[in-house]
Amino acid sequence: MYKQISSIQNPFIKEILQLQEKSRARKKSGTFVIEGKREILLAVKGDYTLIKLLFCETIFDRNELNQYGIATENIIKISTQVYQKIAHRSSTEGIIAIVKSNTLSLSTIKLGNHPLILVAEAPEKPGNIGALLRTADAANVDAVLIANAKTDLYNPNIIRSSVGCVFTNQIATGTTTEIIAFLRERQVAIFCAALQASTVYTTQDFTKATAIVVGTEATGLSEAWLTNATQNIIIPMRGKIDSLNVSASAAILIFEAKRQRNFE
Repeated sequence: MYKQISSIQNPFIKEILQLQEKSRARKKSGTFVIEGKREILLAVKGDYTLIKLLFCETIFDRNELNQYGIATENIIKISTQVYQKIAHRSSTEGIIAIVKSNTLSLSTIKLGNHPLILVAEAPEKPGNIGALLRTADAANVDAVLIANAKTDLYNPNIIRSSVGCVFTNQIATGTTTEIIAFLRERQVAIFCAALQASTVYTTQDFTKATAIVVGTEATGLSEAWLTNATQNIIIPMRGKIDSLNVSASAAILIFEAKRQRNFE
């Protein structure tokens, strides 16, 4: 028999709400919340550890529970009322997981020969971060590095907007200084998307070990990146504005690199 929770006043349910709403609660506990079959399965495949699995039997078929590889004592059956209280989306299929956070340390990143890396400095908007992670997954880049992170990557809005790609990419966070040192130590060429002293991106060779670095639309990249760039690159604009959304820019640059590598 599974444990059951039917009251929204249950202390564990209140803890889940805190994990969803507060970055501080996630950091303190070292856990976070995932909603939805696909997202949870991607986390399992990405070697994340499920701590608790909650399901609403009026929505979710309990016969599917075995695919998540979690012991029965860690599975909780919840009422429809409880599910509606803690689910942010009506389309999450009646299943929610509490998951152990990974360290997201640079030391965990493993690179092969001629890696392609996406670096984003100080992205804030969950929608942009999610789109960057989806691009990284689609292109199968070797790693995504977030410099000077402004937003907790286990924020439910990032998990949702990335459709689980936060679990499919090698991801690490660090300061700009730490990530530049990481790249230089590994002899990775640094190509910064910037207006200053730039050349058109299609003129560059991205077949060697390459990092594509993008900044925010508001402030661009910090001086440290521009100083340490192998080359600043630009996407030519033919309209009335001089910039694209950061995720759109990253997609153009990353897929040019993939084209040069014959999409390998």
